[in-house]
Amino acid sequence: MAAVRRPVLLGLRDAAVRGRPTGPGAWTASKLGGLPDALPAVAAPRPVCERCRQPLALVVQVYCPLEGSPFHRLLHVFACPRPRCGSGGARSWRVFRSQCLQVRENEALDAQKQENGLAAEDWCEGADDWGGDGEEASPPQPTLDFGNDSNSAKDTDWTAQLQDLHLQDAVPGAAPPAPPGEGVALPSVVPQFLPYYICVVDEDDYRGFVSLDHAHSLLREYQQREGIDVEQLLSQSLPSDGDEKYEKTIIKSGDKIFYKFMKRIAVCQEQILRYSWSGEPLFLTCPTSEASEPPACSHCGVRRTFEFQLMPALVSMLRNANLGFSVEFGTILIYTCEKSCWPQNHQTPMEEFCIIQEDPDELLFK
Repeated sequence: MAAVRRPVLLGLRDAAVRGRPTGPGAWTASKLGGLPDALPAVAAPRPVCERCRQPLALVVQVYCPLEGSPFHRLLHVFACPRPRCGSGGARSWRVFRSQCLQVRENEALDAQKQENGLAAEDWCEGADDWGGDGEEASPPQPTLDFGNDSNSAKDTDWTAQLQDLHLQDAVPGAAPPAPPGEGVALPSVVPQFLPYYICVVDEDDYRGFVSLDHAHSLLREYQQREGIDVEQLLSQSLPSDGDEKYEKTIIKSGDKIFYKFMKRIAVCQEQILRYSWSGEPLFLTCPTSEASEPPACSHCGVRRTFEFQLMPALVSMLRNANLGFSVEFGTILIYTCEKSCWPQNHQTPMEEFCIIQEDPDELLFK
C-alpha cells in the first residue's frame, strides 16, 4: 500500500519589513531576518553560538499552529553569521519552539489594555474554534486541510494565517528577558539580517508549469566539475510521489539524491522554505542516521518528526549591509516534538533539533 503523500507548502520572500510593527498579532507573522517576536507570557529566545559564545542571528520565524491544538505556536531558527563559525555545523545553529494557550493570550492582551489603555483587536476571527480546554493534545496535525474545498472553515486556520504574513512583524526591544539556562549575556548589539515577510504557496499549484532548463544548466555545470554523465541522469526518472520507479542505471547514490533535489525545486526556484509537518524532507546529500532517527524530545521523550526545511535560495537573502554578516548552507532540516509538548505554565522556549546539509557545490546556488 502506497504511503500517503503529505502536502507541501513553499515559503517565498515577500515585502521588506518597514519600521517596527506593533500590535497583538505581531508574532503571527512569518519572516526571515530581523529580531524574534515573543508569544504572550513566553520569553523570546536569545541564544548564543556554542563556538564563539556570541549572540546568534534570527534566520527565520515561522508561525505554525497545529490542527486541533489550543496553542499558538512559533518556531525560531538561529545561526551564527560570523565567518569563523561558518563551518560550525549544528553548533552554530539552534531551533526553538514557543507556545501559549489562546485563552492565556487573551488574558495577556486584556492585562495589556488595562495597563496601557490600548484598544486591542481580535487578530483572528473564529478564535473559539481551537477545540477543547485541555492543555495536552494527542498527536496533533498541522492546521492545513489541503484536500478540502478552499471555502471550508478548516482551510482558514493555518494556511490563511500564513498567507496573511505581511500584516505584522517584530518589535525590537519588546521581548521579555532572556530565558534562563541559555548561557546568554544580553549583548548591546544583536546581529540582524535584513527582514522580509514570508508568503506561502502550495507546491501543487506549481506542478505542470515547470521548466527544467535551469536545473539542467546547473547539472551540466556539476558534470563539468565532477565528471558525471548528466545526460544519463536526465534520461532517467526519479520518484517524486512514490508512484515511479528508481532508475536502474548504476549511479552514485549522492548524484541520484542531488538530481532528485534539483528536479523537485525546479517547480519553484525562488522557494526559501518547504513546510510539510510529519512529511518527508527533501535531501540534498545522503542523509545521516540522525535524519531517519532524530533524537527524541528532551522534555517528554516522544520522537521528533520532520516539520520544515530551509532552502538554498535563502542564502543570498541573509545579508547585513553594515556588518557583512552572512551564512552558508545547502539545506537545514528542522525536526520538532511529534506531540508538540508544552508543560503547564511554561514560560521559556523549548529547544528542538536541526540537521545541516552542506551545499555539495556552493557555486551552483550563487
